[in-house]
Amino acid sequence: MDAITTGMDTLFANHLAPPPPLAEQLRPQSLDQVVGQPHLLGQGGTLTRLLAQGHLPSLIFWGPPGCGKTTLARLLASQAKLQFEQVSAVFTGVAELKKIFEAARARRQDGIRTLLFVDEIHRFNRSQQDSFLPYMEDGTITLLGATTENPSFELNAALLSRAQVLVLRRLDEAALEQLLQSAEQTVGHPMPITADARSWLCQAADGDGRYLLNMAEQLLAMPATQPPLDSAALASHLQQRAAQYDKGQDGHYNLISALHKSLRGSDVDAALYWLARMLTAGEQPIFLLRRLTRFASEDVGMADPTALTQAISAWQAYERLGSPEGELAIVQLVLYLATAPKSNAVYVAQKAAMAAANSSGSLPPPKHILNAPTKLMKAEGYGAGYIYDHDTAAGFSGQNYFPDQLPRQSFYQPRGQGREAQILERLKHWEKLRSKG
Repeated sequence: MDAITTGMDTLFANHLAPPPPLAEQLRPQSLDQVVGQPHLLGQGGTLTRLLAQGHLPSLIFWGPPGCGKTTLARLLASQAKLQFEQVSAVFTGVAELKKIFEAARARRQDGIRTLLFVDEIHRFNRSQQDSFLPYMEDGTITLLGATTENPSFELNAALLSRAQVLVLRRLDEAALEQLLQSAEQTVGHPMPITADARSWLCQAADGDGRYLLNMAEQLLAMPATQPPLDSAALASHLQQRAAQYDKGQDGHYNLISALHKSLRGSDVDAALYWLARMLTAGEQPIFLLRRLTRFASEDVGMADPTALTQAISAWQAYERLGSPEGELAIVQLVLYLATAPKSNAVYVAQKAAMAAANSSGSLPPPKHILNAPTKLMKAEGYGAGYIYDHDTAAGFSGQNYFPDQLPRQSFYQPRGQGREAQILERLKHWEKLRSKG
């Protein structure tokens, strides 16, 4: 009776067990089903070549969430006939890793090699990362690490020297559309949304295939009689995925670089776009203002000296108003800097002057520009021969102000843009007077 009851309970439980999520149902079963990574899996792709050579080295997959890192790792292990072991750096410590290494070593003695997939490998500290090295070197494991962060910053140099970094791309609209079609074929009917809503859905996924399928699963579960949702109705039905941005990591530096270079290239609209991306992602406005103030000197400089004043004014306006009112002052500053004439002559002059100061040692100033408050200093020639520039007809004496042992240097070279055009003419005039003296 107990056996019969147990069997009935098992049958009943299996009958009631829900199907796996749609994203799991659609997980590719072969490499040719993987979408969005033709540079790795297409003809001549990196992974295609490695598999053809019959040797899979240790790899680091660097890519955004939902681009297929875990799926690809599983399929590579199967293709290369390796035992697949998976751990997450969030939940695994050194003790657990040692057990995995020991099992892999025993398995290797039986002629079975192991592919160890470590999700979010960047979360391991340096000592944990170092623990992989001897087992990678002796062939106990083939390591395949996955990270959403820049490996150059987050992984040990020793680990990187033993693994090849492969970049996985965020899924483009064509790849996302492929996933939607597969989802509809699996379920057996299309999603009740318009063409515009379908485009909005792909945009909302922001390159994340797993997120897209999770949203599609909700839509495919709606009643068949449901009128098609347009993009506005869909936006209220589903919450758009938050933009990928980590204020302390790679995305943070990528976006500020994009803003800086758009400003330098005088592309007003691109600069506004990157500014908006950072503000909507929650970037601290003070960080932006600090970088924009630096830009005012580094990339505008003397071509428009008021750019620095504008930056300080925008900073003060934001501090007085706060968000969101004060953000308009940041927008105004971005517009000013993007449309201002550009010159990096101040930045170049600083570097050149610093290099000369570091290389010339402690050379004293020439005596004629030194004050002589004592008789001894006057006797030593301090101040002798100094010409007061305001007393000259041109208001310019042309005297030497560099150390006597250092030939005259030319650090500041105006670019001739904006105000620097006038400054350049003035410097040429003074150089001509100097040469006559």
